[in-house]
Amino acid sequence: MVVLNRIYTKTGDSGETALGNGKRVSKTSVRVQAYGTVDETNATIGMARLFAEGDLNSRLSSIQNDLFDLGADLCRPDMERDVDAEHPPLRVSDSQVSRLESEIDEMNAVLKPLRSFVLPGGTPLAAHLHLCRTVSRRAERFAVELAARESVNPAATKYLNRLSDWLFVAARIANDGGAGDVLWVPGANR
Repeated sequence: MVVLNRIYTKTGDSGETALGNGKRVSKTSVRVQAYGTVDETNATIGMARLFAEGDLNSRLSSIQNDLFDLGADLCRPDMERDVDAEHPPLRVSDSQVSRLESEIDEMNAVLKPLRSFVLPGGTPLAAHLHLCRTVSRRAERFAVELAARESVNPAATKYLNRLSDWLFVAARIANDGGAGDVLWVPGANR
């Protein structure tokens, strides 16, 4: 369990930070950008939850916990050493990805098919969920860029991909089951 007695350490004052394995890297590294944007996604979900209730709020809470797992996963390189580690690093699992897929299918089953793209907006919850979606897409882009350079748990990038889909469908649910979706009208302002 983590114990945080001191909040500031001054070890990052030179522009570097420690990864989960203790290695020091620049705060501008793609790995730090990836897990930092996962943290940002988590914060935007926290804002969305101010408007969420019931089952949707509970599911968003589970996703927030998953995002801490994901941040822990991404901040710990050296996938090949996981098996031999005395305390193996936390890794996102395929079951977490599958849970998102099941929830997407369940939510999407009650929605009418789209005939246009959806503009971010509608209810306050839907608007916040669309913001969460775009931040999670940015986190995914960083994770994919990282995976092109270094070893990354494949479930981590899958999770981010499914999360943005989950957030899109949840935004439609929050817009009165899609009835309140704000639809794009191509060329409407020409």
